[in-house]
Amino acid sequence: MSERPGDLRGYRKLGSSVLVDYGGPTLSITLVHPGIARIRLAPTGAFAARRSWSPVPPDEELDPPHVTVQSEDGAVEISSDLLTVRAEPAGARVSVVERPSGRVLMQDGPEGGPSWKHDGTAMWTRRMPRGEHYFGFGNRTGLLDKRGRMFEFWCTDRFEEQGPGTNELYQAIPFYLSMDPGGRCYGLFLNNTFRSVFDLTDELHERQVIHVCGGELDQYVIAGPTPAEVVERYTLLTGRMVLPPRWALGHHHSRWGYSTAEQIREVAQRLRADGIPTDVIYIDVEHQEGYRVFTWDRERFPDPAGLVRELSQLGFRTAKVLNVGVKYQPEGGYPVFTEGAELGYFLTEGDGLMLRHVWPGLCAFPDFAREEVRQWWGRWYEESLATGVRVLVNDMNEPSMRDRLPEDPQARRMDPPLDTPHGPPEERTTHAEVHNVYGYLENAGIGTALRRVLADERHLLLSRAGFAGMQRHSATWAGDNASYWEHLEMSLPQLQNLGLSGVPFAGADIGGFFADCGPELLARWYQLGAFYPLARNNCSKPCAPQEPWVWGPEIEGVCRRALELRYRLLPYLYTVFAEAARTGAPVLRPLLYHYADDPAARVRDDQGLLGRDLLLAPVLRPGRTWREVYLPAGRWYDLHSGAVQRGPGRLIADAPLDGDAPVYVRGGTVLPLGPVMQWTEQGPLDPLSIEVYPDDDGAAEGVLYEDDGVTRAHERGQWSMTRYTYRDGTLTARHDGGFSPPGRAVQIRVHRDGGVDERQLTIDEQEWTVQAP
Repeated sequence: MSERPGDLRGYRKLGSSVLVDYGGPTLSITLVHPGIARIRLAPTGAFAARRSWSPVPPDEELDPPHVTVQSEDGAVEISSDLLTVRAEPAGARVSVVERPSGRVLMQDGPEGGPSWKHDGTAMWTRRMPRGEHYFGFGNRTGLLDKRGRMFEFWCTDRFEEQGPGTNELYQAIPFYLSMDPGGRCYGLFLNNTFRSVFDLTDELHERQVIHVCGGELDQYVIAGPTPAEVVERYTLLTGRMVLPPRWALGHHHSRWGYSTAEQIREVAQRLRADGIPTDVIYIDVEHQEGYRVFTWDRERFPDPAGLVRELSQLGFRTAKVLNVGVKYQPEGGYPVFTEGAELGYFLTEGDGLMLRHVWPGLCAFPDFAREEVRQWWGRWYEESLATGVRVLVNDMNEPSMRDRLPEDPQARRMDPPLDTPHGPPEERTTHAEVHNVYGYLENAGIGTALRRVLADERHLLLSRAGFAGMQRHSATWAGDNASYWEHLEMSLPQLQNLGLSGVPFAGADIGGFFADCGPELLARWYQLGAFYPLARNNCSKPCAPQEPWVWGPEIEGVCRRALELRYRLLPYLYTVFAEAARTGAPVLRPLLYHYADDPAARVRDDQGLLGRDLLLAPVLRPGRTWREVYLPAGRWYDLHSGAVQRGPGRLIADAPLDGDAPVYVRGGTVLPLGPVMQWTEQGPLDPLSIEVYPDDDGAAEGVLYEDDGVTRAHERGQWSMTRYTYRDGTLTARHDGGFSPPGRAVQIRVHRDGGVDERQLTIDEQEWTVQAP
């Protein structure tokens, strides 16, 4: 039977917090930031200590504001300049109000509030007003708006199991962005790493419920009112992406099934011979000896460092896939297992090791809740770095495990027992609390090791699993999708919701990982995938090949043209990534991010924005040679033809398979473009094309971010931000930052209703004003 708090007995103010006593159960409300309220309930009156590995910082690190506390009508209110949180006279029910507008962001209602059971589970019930939309929730299949769905947060390997109704996936990010009918937003983050559930299914009674299977009901309510403000404050709390190297924004090519060094060479040479722009080649787990992590099969990969050098000479970075399970080999001969076992670094079960099956057979699993284990694991990555590998892929780190070998058709997915012990003696806990941060903690340790070893050189770390804040350490992908049109279509809202959840660097496997990808689907997937933040073709070895050339010259030409456009857009794309690293903004955005006040744009699932200025309208169904496109208010230019359209409104856009997917540039944009390259470092950004798309007033503006693209010098001020302003026929460039781009040819193109006017010039100065054509 559930218990609830009683009547309010008293309260006391502590700094930016107020503790409210409900007859033993205690409600803590802390304004950790003017726009962020932390609301916690302790049924016993004693709050849990912060974990050393917590994804969120201590409250005091967020610079809590001055607050006022007052009691009125038997309730207690605590306020900052942006928020008021009210604790009601009974039941620890709360409401959160935006200041100074007075708009109610969140309200428990008379039947709501917290409750708990003696088994450690708890729930919080609050109102779900009619017409309110909910976005985010991390990596989720299905449509963009998640109202009416129930989501569990428990990192899960969905091996050939993804679909529109799939619940748990690889990442657990218990955050949503709520938007009212007027387009005004707030965010909610549940700071709890146990299994949890957000239930938004009770639309009839307008009620939402948050369940936790252990730990505290610990929530952060984040003020808007715009989506950008919510995401910026949420990522202030959970952290932001580190700016990746520029080459990481190029095309990635992978296949689980390239099993020899010779196959890797052949694919690399074919990519270059066919002119398919690519920056990264992947070596999957087939490179290992018997799938033992941190080994090489010397028959199939006799000279790993030599292979990486050869790939580098062709302009490729090399990626290496690593799994978290360590083969159980007590007879010796495998140092990773021997050392980990001797040091006591693996998870235990009863009197022995906790062993489950992964690709090598029975495996042991490191205890990443211990700092010394994370450091030890990170040191094993040094061999990969010494070989020249610069992309490390942490796969199967939910952690994924089976009751028998995964290739056995009868294999059943398993989790470690919930009571499996984790952590050092002074911070002992169980797998029930650590499961959702297992991959997150692995990435944290590896990220520290990579920065230590590589010093001033940037790297790329990819992780399949993670928790809120995973963007601080790694990029991610949507997991094991399949070669279905439905998976192509759902990838767009899937990645947009990840971006709204604070994870801007993410992708879905172009062409699909499982099943066989046909020619039309592959072409259409490249036309969309070329705009994914992480653009990677990847598929599984039991499936048909899906390299761009498989279906002949026509389909390969479509794939090539899509990637050539991505590479031309790299100056703009890198600028958007720099914004994401600075503010937490998504790279791939739903239309609602900039057009929340437009009901038609708010839940648009089949379009997106790359940054602020490019609107994408991919073809997502077979046999279509056109599609309906919605344009928000303003002037829009067809990126390919230059034709001008006005929004708000709908139009029918031609989209033949052998053409280009519809892309539109927002009027008022100065768009920087570069030359087509086969890899990002093939040559300098020369010439630089400055594409001017005036708005209705004949004005435009834009930004170009630059640095050396490889080192961490930008963290020491060696970056360049050039702001372009077009007014009255004059284009002005103003420079900021300590990095000076080299002199180069500049092509200025002003797009007008009747065509394009061009001017060529060479510019050595960082700041200049010219009369545009």
